[in-house]
Amino acid sequence: MKTLIAAYSGVLRGVACSIILMYTICTDCWLIAVLYFTWLVFDWNTPKKGGRRSEWVRNWAVWRYFRDYFPIQLVKTHNLLTTRNYIFGYHPHGIMGLGAFCNFSTEATEVSKKFPGIRPYLATLAGNFRMPVLREYLMSGGICPVNRDTIDYLLSKNGSGNAIIIVVGGAAESLSSMPGKNAVTLRNRKGFVKLALRHGADLVPTYSFGENEVYKQVIFEEGSWGRWVQKKFQKYIGFAPCIFHGRGLFSSDTWGLVPYSKPITTVDSSCHYHPPSHRTSHPVAVDSSSPPYPPHSNTCPLMLLSKFSSPNHSLLLHP
Repeated sequence: MKTLIAAYSGVLRGVACSIILMYTICTDCWLIAVLYFTWLVFDWNTPKKGGRRSEWVRNWAVWRYFRDYFPIQLVKTHNLLTTRNYIFGYHPHGIMGLGAFCNFSTEATEVSKKFPGIRPYLATLAGNFRMPVLREYLMSGGICPVNRDTIDYLLSKNGSGNAIIIVVGGAAESLSSMPGKNAVTLRNRKGFVKLALRHGADLVPTYSFGENEVYKQVIFEEGSWGRWVQKKFQKYIGFAPCIFHGRGLFSSDTWGLVPYSKPITTVDSSCHYHPPSHRTSHPVAVDSSSPPYPPHSNTCPLMLLSKFSSPNHSLLLHP
């Protein structure tokens, strides 16, 4: 039963509802679709302003079954002040970012109790919010577009106590996702640092150990035709197609799209960085040769790796 619940994700429900809505245009219920799309015109920019969070959706019982299937846990190492705003630099992306979704878009791991007064916003591709109905579901979980306008709004016009979770490595990091390997992509990923400096937000390195274990992927070597295709998709569309598999729906001995039930432990680093408290509207320059996290935090993934990951796992940093 838990396997079925883990496989039946809310995102798939949202996509299905979008398809059904488009279908109603060709039926006698076309007026429903017309009214929704009319309202959508006036509501188009709501995701950029934090969306419409629903505590009822975030507390659905299905998320607790989803958590227990792997299982997924959130480890708190430091208290967060409600008088400040935060940007969580989340790694790794994995294939689907299941740890990020469960920990920050639901209350399955009690993120609101562990960080009282903090409102988490998981940032994802803006294109997802162009899909009817799916956008409503994403917003209800506290998910927002990962673009400058949205992050600027949340850090400057939404009060304090906001925590924006950005999967820094993005699609490029997902291409290195494989069991037994912890690959972190940081090259040309300085935009979130500039935003933190501009708004005086704290940077919190966050790592999900086990995220790369739930799916197995075909890794194309650099220079191969497969990697060339993936990079072209990433450049022009925003995501990189991956050839991956999990377990079967009814048997762990067969291949399918159900993730393997491997533990995922998400840890927020205690060595987060406090930038200057003043805010500035002027352009902020960040040295391209410097790491996106402060020097003392570079050791944090290594320390956490020895504590929460398997002994035979390796950590590979792409600076």
